[in-house]
Amino acid sequence: MYMYEEMVDGRKLTEIVNTEHENVKYLPGIKIPPNVVAIPDIVQAAEGADILIFVLPHQFVKKICESLKGHIKASAIAVSLIKGVNIADHGIEMMSNVISNILGLPCAALSGANLATEVAQEQFCETTIGTEDDDTGSLLQTLFETPYFRCSVVKDRQTLEMCGALKNVVGIGSGIVDGLGFGDNTKAAVIRLGLMEMIKFAEIFVQGSQRTTFFESCGVADLVATCHGGRNRMLGENVVKSDKSVKELERELLKGQSFQGPRVAREIYSMLESQGHLDRFPMFVMVHKICAREVKPQEFINCLRNHPEHL
Repeated sequence: MYMYEEMVDGRKLTEIVNTEHENVKYLPGIKIPPNVVAIPDIVQAAEGADILIFVLPHQFVKKICESLKGHIKASAIAVSLIKGVNIADHGIEMMSNVISNILGLPCAALSGANLATEVAQEQFCETTIGTEDDDTGSLLQTLFETPYFRCSVVKDRQTLEMCGALKNVVGIGSGIVDGLGFGDNTKAAVIRLGLMEMIKFAEIFVQGSQRTTFFESCGVADLVATCHGGRNRMLGENVVKSDKSVKELERELLKGQSFQGPRVAREIYSMLESQGHLDRFPMFVMVHKICAREVKPQEFINCLRNHPEHL
């Protein structure tokens, strides 16, 4: 396992993981199997690998892939667990495509209602694997599935990845209504209206998107889980209760990790603005503006109240 090296209480984090078999900073209280070895050198970590599993913030993917280029097996395949997208000059780009294009190998994607701590505690959950290749889907399902981790396979990989990015934006909205003191009825409205915007976004920007994918774990299930737990919901709540910037809240609440939702919201906003679609995605727009401190969080309820039924 490649791990970015950092110091924790005067010790290297890789050393702590390899001796105590616990990531005391990012996943405390969970024992990691001793056959998982943390290595701070990405090329060394990937040496001889048949399957490369990418789990990192989407803004670092290009740099990591460039470092790996020319150092991996020609027969290797990749799997992206990254819940983000890349906004390029030509439009929106899925992270599996970024990985595949740089490394020249096929890349599948995995996404679902998979909050990390619960998965690590081996609580039952589902996930979705997206790949156009039947053999790869069967292989990855065999690799990942356990009695507590149920895997299904779909061929609509790009919609699967889009759901993983956009649900974090809606999750912030869910946290905002928590911070404002509203209850489950209001949160249900956020989830429903957010899902509408996710589906419409995929219809516009993802060629061949299938609505059935939104009813897999990668879609509505992940959206529900994110809106009731997870870091982006927590961010939305704290944006209401604090005057601090997202960056300040990130340092204070996550201790080195990052909120993916605000970054995705900003990238999506820029794309929608450039293509004249802002009025069709009022929740996405409002979440971005609240995170950027351009609009007060209290305005979010007006966004829900005035949300159009037909986007």
